[in-house]
Amino acid sequence: MKIAHFCPKTSDVVPSQAKSIVIIDDNCCASVRLGSDAEVTVGVGRFEAFFMSKRGQGCQLQSQEGKKAKMTDIEMENGVGNANVEIDEDLHSRQLAVYGKESMRRLAASNVLIVGMSGLGVEIAKNSILAGLKSVTLHDPAPVEVRHLGSQFYLSEGDVGRPKAEACRDRLQELNTAVKVVTASEDLTESFLSGFDVVVATQTSLAEAVRMNDICRKHGKAFIKADIRGVFSSVFCDFGDKFEVSDVDGEEPRTGIVAGITQGSTTLVTSVEDDRLEFEPGDLVVFSEVEGMSELNSVGPVKVLTAKPHSLEIDLDSSSLGQYTKGGIVTQVKQPKTLTFKSLQESVESPGEFLISDFSKLERPALLHLGFRAVDEFVGSVGRTPKPGDRGDADAVIEIAKRINDQAAQESKVDIDEKVLAHLASTWSADLNPMAAAFGGVVGQEVVKAASGKFHPIFQWFYFDSIESLPEEPLSQDELAPEGGRYDDQIAVFGKTMQRKLESSNIFLVGAGALGCEFLKNMACMGVACGSGKVTVTDDDVIEKSNLSRQFLFRDWDIGNPKSTVAGAAATKINPNLSLEALQNRVSPETEEVFNDQFWSSKDLVVNALDNVNARLYVDSRCVYFGKPLLESGTLGTKCNTQNIVPGLTENYGATRDPPEKSAPMCTLHSFPHNIQHCLTFARSEFEGILEKNPADANAYLENPEKYVHDITHSSDAAAKENLKRVVDALITDYCSNFDECIRWARLKFQQQFHDRIKQLTYTFPEDAKTSTGAFFWSAPKRFPKALDFDASDQSHASFIQAAAILKAQVQNISIPGWASDANKMVEIAASIPVEEFVPKENVKIETDPKAESNSAISTDHQELDSMVVELAQAAKKLPPSYRLTPIAFEKDDDTNFHMQFISGFANMRARNYSIPEVDKLQAKLIAGRIIPAIATTTALATGLVCLEMYKVFRNAPLEAYRDSFANLALPLFAMAEPKPPQKFNFKDMSWTLWDRWVLQGDLTVSEVLNWFKEKGLEAYSISCGQALLYNNIFPRHKERLNEKMSDLVKTVAKVDIPPWRNHFDVVVACEDEEGEDMDVPLVSIQYR
Repeated sequence: MKIAHFCPKTSDVVPSQAKSIVIIDDNCCASVRLGSDAEVTVGVGRFEAFFMSKRGQGCQLQSQEGKKAKMTDIEMENGVGNANVEIDEDLHSRQLAVYGKESMRRLAASNVLIVGMSGLGVEIAKNSILAGLKSVTLHDPAPVEVRHLGSQFYLSEGDVGRPKAEACRDRLQELNTAVKVVTASEDLTESFLSGFDVVVATQTSLAEAVRMNDICRKHGKAFIKADIRGVFSSVFCDFGDKFEVSDVDGEEPRTGIVAGITQGSTTLVTSVEDDRLEFEPGDLVVFSEVEGMSELNSVGPVKVLTAKPHSLEIDLDSSSLGQYTKGGIVTQVKQPKTLTFKSLQESVESPGEFLISDFSKLERPALLHLGFRAVDEFVGSVGRTPKPGDRGDADAVIEIAKRINDQAAQESKVDIDEKVLAHLASTWSADLNPMAAAFGGVVGQEVVKAASGKFHPIFQWFYFDSIESLPEEPLSQDELAPEGGRYDDQIAVFGKTMQRKLESSNIFLVGAGALGCEFLKNMACMGVACGSGKVTVTDDDVIEKSNLSRQFLFRDWDIGNPKSTVAGAAATKINPNLSLEALQNRVSPETEEVFNDQFWSSKDLVVNALDNVNARLYVDSRCVYFGKPLLESGTLGTKCNTQNIVPGLTENYGATRDPPEKSAPMCTLHSFPHNIQHCLTFARSEFEGILEKNPADANAYLENPEKYVHDITHSSDAAAKENLKRVVDALITDYCSNFDECIRWARLKFQQQFHDRIKQLTYTFPEDAKTSTGAFFWSAPKRFPKALDFDASDQSHASFIQAAAILKAQVQNISIPGWASDANKMVEIAASIPVEEFVPKENVKIETDPKAESNSAISTDHQELDSMVVELAQAAKKLPPSYRLTPIAFEKDDDTNFHMQFISGFANMRARNYSIPEVDKLQAKLIAGRIIPAIATTTALATGLVCLEMYKVFRNAPLEAYRDSFANLALPLFAMAEPKPPQKFNFKDMSWTLWDRWVLQGDLTVSEVLNWFKEKGLEAYSISCGQALLYNNIFPRHKERLNEKMSDLVKTVAKVDIPPWRNHFDVVVACEDEEGEDMDVPLVSIQYR
């Protein structure tokens, strides 16, 4: 060895004579030079442990999971990340669902320079590093000031005086040790800039940015200029004269199932009734599997002329083609797009169209384009930024803007709004965390686009403002004066009073995943709960490896620990003054003793960071009940949305619902799949049935056979009796006593699922079968299947046998021999197992009704049930008393557990049955695992926008100041709008909304409650609590309850156990007005003690 490696965790120096070394360094990438025979094992954070062996000109990298990649000597020297390294699918599965492997490989070959490491710069760096670039170089030699800590979350007070880039490098490197993160302090010369694929300039003057941009254009490099100034931001992109976008929107190609084709000079294509087409005029499409008009399969792409929900007209003369008979799939062909960017110099004078974010501010981007130029000129001439709240500096900026506007060409002139420009000048010097977070997400995504060609870039200017977050009235100089601390920039915009409100606020953050991590970071930087307040964060989940690519507060050594605890600890490192309590409870009706009335009443604001609708609805209902503001957000791949729920001002989250997701009929999944999603859904269902539910039912039987049989045989639910059949399968039919029998079981399972089942189906419904109406049974969307013959030489068959046998052995608690890791060895054994020839049966019922909820009729024959009970009893006697099976719960994120190998193999065999295109294991994981695509950039954008709304909540802003938002970073699209107000009800001199609750005092009787409503002019005729009816005037016997206490009826009739910490109960009262019309009245709370 030529060099020794210093290991900071052990302080050991490796002897320079060693031929084999171990490097364990979680904070840096491996960079070593090897002798010809040397070997090195490197521990590099998230990639855990690797074995590298130097052999001649290259070396091979082998991870613990068996993933391999080639690396040259130069690549080894430059760092781990490069285009040839296999993507860690466990780590990046959610990101791969967004970008795909090819784009990820392009990212892994890209070198990025980020100039300026204040709040925006570090956010861009964080998101770029998490995306998986080859290298990120940080450039900012300016010293750290205390005020920078208000937006730069990787700085501490101990870093004051150090160069900013150097101070945060190590913490950024921890995010992803596969990305080489380095600092640079040299001048930004042409030779330096030309060495990067993407250059991002923040905190640079316009003149300097123009110079850098010209160099980048000369060398064919992408350039991005981005700035946040108070509540204003600007983004400019120049990716060169000919930049090709491989995929403009990231959506899957649209497809449709052909039901008919009408010939003519243009061709009309119709689809099946339940298949709504999503094509648009101008789309290009191709055809496959068309029968009769088979020429169409080799034509294309063809342009769509018109498109309707169940038909499309294509630009093709089909009059001379064959007559269409049946079948066909029509698929969109996505086309790349080439963009020609203008230079920054040219775009300053002629910016073209701006990307709009708020359609109530259509003229705002042009004004801000002018305003940013004016302030840049002011800074250049005066030598400093405008002072916060200084009217003289604001007036000077406005005069500069007017002069530039007067000198502009007529088509470039804008209407000057002096108030907007004054706000821009007044807040210019401030670096705000929410703005940094939001636009770190936006610009981070532009870096990914420049490096990968995936998604449409900003073309070319994007301006944004959140003036609505600002105080309505100008603040005094005393309010804006700095205090010499980390919040000075925020004080310069919002004042000391707002800062004290934030510090004393009590926040409930629900969720500590990707959104939760970002929120905690933002709150720590903003100073939320850093005085007398407190943040309570709860999450019942633990950290998994797949979280690390976007939940940036977690590290690989945190895997298995509670998310809330780790995230909370990381947030307090960002700001030691943050007061935080971390809980591990799910927020639900079952935990209302934890999150009780006192808890909710003590909160000033609730922030949701959840990933499912039901949990959001529950938190929403609690916020409505207790009158607490709720800030809601969600992400899906490149898309995100935010919503403000403010008491009395806006509608609640539950006021509108998305339509339910369409699910495939049971008969489609079981017998008539026509896409890979159907195959994967069925495969996962079989996994859960065979390996989890059946063993669990068997264990329930073994625990108490008499009780289990009694419950089954006396159940009125016919489906419950199917459970007995599952127990028979688990303990008798599919029972295995050794590993060879597990292989035999796997082989017979293959035969049953992919051969016999299909043989029976095609026997019952032959290819030429017709329905009662005379139509072909096997018409679209049905696909006629073919049985598979087992082939020991087919690796897919071998892979399925291996996974099935190993999982079966795990269920049966059978020792798995070492040779089971060799699929070829296992398939040899499987091939030698005799299999009876299948003979189809007559009169087999196969469900074809799409409305049926079960695929087969369940026998209720008591003789058959009795026979199974006897059979089970005899089998149980042969088992040890303590014998139990081990149910296997599906876990998608562990590639070593054979779960996805089983499901993807099962689904692909089924796809072969039906001539459906197969998928690889990653695609199978995304679909069967129901993985929600997620990336760090979208999360950062959503949380930044939410935190801008937080300022409005704490200043009690009016409805028109709030902005709900939707964004799609792929397009890119930004849409912001004022929230909807709640529905208002009026009666006489009263009015109310869903936010109101009528509170009645005292331990009242039913009669007293009715009289209370009568005094309001309302006739109450029914009172209910939960699902129980306490009183209704149509029931004579209910009159006996008129003099009973409501509290007694709640306990005796509704069976509600009111906990000691609650002094009230709630009832729903149905009323009529004086004309007998029903009135929706608020929820009624009776404080009875």
